[in-house]
Amino acid sequence: MSEELLSDAPEGSGREAVVVGGGLAGVTAALALADAGVRVTLLEGRPRLGGLAFSFRRGGLTVDNGQHVYLRCCTAYRWFLDRIGGSALAPLQERLDVPVVDLAKPEGRRLGRLRRDALPVPLHLARSLAAYPHLSLAERARVGRAALALKGLDPADPRLDAQDFGSWLTAHGQSPRAVEALWDLVGVATLNAVAHDASLGLAAMVFRTGLLSDPGAADIGWARVPLGELHDRLAREALDSAGVRTEVRTRVTSLSRDGDGSWSVQVPGRTLRTDAVVLAVPQREAYGLLPDGALEAPERLLEIGTAPILNVHVVYDRTVLDVPFLCALGTPVQWVFDRTDASGLREGQYLALSQSAAQDEIDEPVAALRERYLPELERLLPGTRGAAVKDFFVTRERTATFAPTPGVGRLRPGARTKAPGLYLAGAWTATGWPATMESAVRSGVSAADAALGALGRPRPHRLFALEEAA
Repeated sequence: MSEELLSDAPEGSGREAVVVGGGLAGVTAALALADAGVRVTLLEGRPRLGGLAFSFRRGGLTVDNGQHVYLRCCTAYRWFLDRIGGSALAPLQERLDVPVVDLAKPEGRRLGRLRRDALPVPLHLARSLAAYPHLSLAERARVGRAALALKGLDPADPRLDAQDFGSWLTAHGQSPRAVEALWDLVGVATLNAVAHDASLGLAAMVFRTGLLSDPGAADIGWARVPLGELHDRLAREALDSAGVRTEVRTRVTSLSRDGDGSWSVQVPGRTLRTDAVVLAVPQREAYGLLPDGALEAPERLLEIGTAPILNVHVVYDRTVLDVPFLCALGTPVQWVFDRTDASGLREGQYLALSQSAAQDEIDEPVAALRERYLPELERLLPGTRGAAVKDFFVTRERTATFAPTPGVGRLRPGARTKAPGLYLAGAWTATGWPATMESAVRSGVSAADAALGALGRPRPHRLFALEEAA
């Protein structure tokens, strides 16, 4: 096995780092380190970058493995888009506007909207909530009172992490209907769990930050191009321009600290020696690579559960949806997105259904899912009733996110480990956010910040200013 030094810099110069993992966390850490003058090698076992937010080819289409969105309050991910030159390809709504269709109501009375006005918090949502047809007048009033109570919580309070959100909602007068038609409508998509399965601390963070911090905080953004254009192609170009050496199809087999304080990173056939390592891989993979003593209780990583997301893809021979997206009540369907233009489809329409908290469906056969969801789409979208289905397929992410269960906060480690020169990144680390693209980027920022401090390198202001803005 050959040994490779990462540069000609003298030993102890503090200018070398290896980032293990090419998802959003790893790419962010690599860019931040390189921007501060550190020489970086990024190692990714897959043939592409982007982690679990990626694209692939199916026939003539470019398909995302799942629909990913972000909010205006996601300052770190917005920085990431700007840093890779992708902001124009994933624009935000000018103003929050979410069509909500309730199939339990008669046709003609099914549509409601959640949207904001240009007013201060909490008045920005007052008119929308007052007119929201999927809740009774009394339920709407109780939602307002619960929102104000939620605004008074401190998401960092460890006592909140031990409680479940559903019980808190019940204690604050929220009916099962209010939970279904409002709280879970937002919470399932952002937390990947229903209210009773979610930590109150994480739920409070989501709702306080997204709906109760700034009038525009919850405006929705999404990629108008395949995710691979952003998280692989543009990310790789940014890494190349920053001087990062990126190696895909390169799986790290072990990490060890040498007697002189440097690190050895083993990959098949060679060893890379470096001053610092950022381990930006899923928690179970991180557990397998951590050297002894790096964490006080490494077994806690194995206690962080995972939650699946199922994505149902349907291609019709004609246009059946005339809005970019909608969400639904009274049906198994959760969120429906139009991915026609992004996929390259020239005729007809391509819809993607994003089904979070999909534990009961994630392993069901495609035929069973087709039998369930095509009739539901006919109920939801009248235009599908005379349309031909040109293609139907599913993508499954069985470990799409960490499970945001009560108590998960105490299991999530920070960026620093007990092993000098070794840092952790990933949406599952202690960012304060649920498992989102925002959490992944923030974790990369934290890991890079910790590494730069130890290496004696200056923090690049254009990156770390986002922390101050947040």
